[in-house]
Amino acid sequence: MLNAVEFQAKIQNGLIQIPDRYKQELGEEDEIKVIVLVKKKTLLKKDIIDELTEKPVQVTGILSREEIYNR
Repeated sequence: MLNAVEFQAKIQNGLIQIPDRYKQELGEEDEIKVIVLVKKKTLLKKDIIDELTEKPVQVTGILSREEIYNR
């Protein structure tokens, strides 16, 4: 017989603490299956296009389209 228990926890010193309300249900002798879903705190990485859109590079001395084709 399988029972599912779901809870959120943080890893501390390599251990996952089982909440008190489940400790009696999950006994020391029970064989359990653990599936870990990690919610990472990530910063959104900006790619070069995002950066250039926010802060365009100002370049001087560049040939215009007409100057390029006249060469």
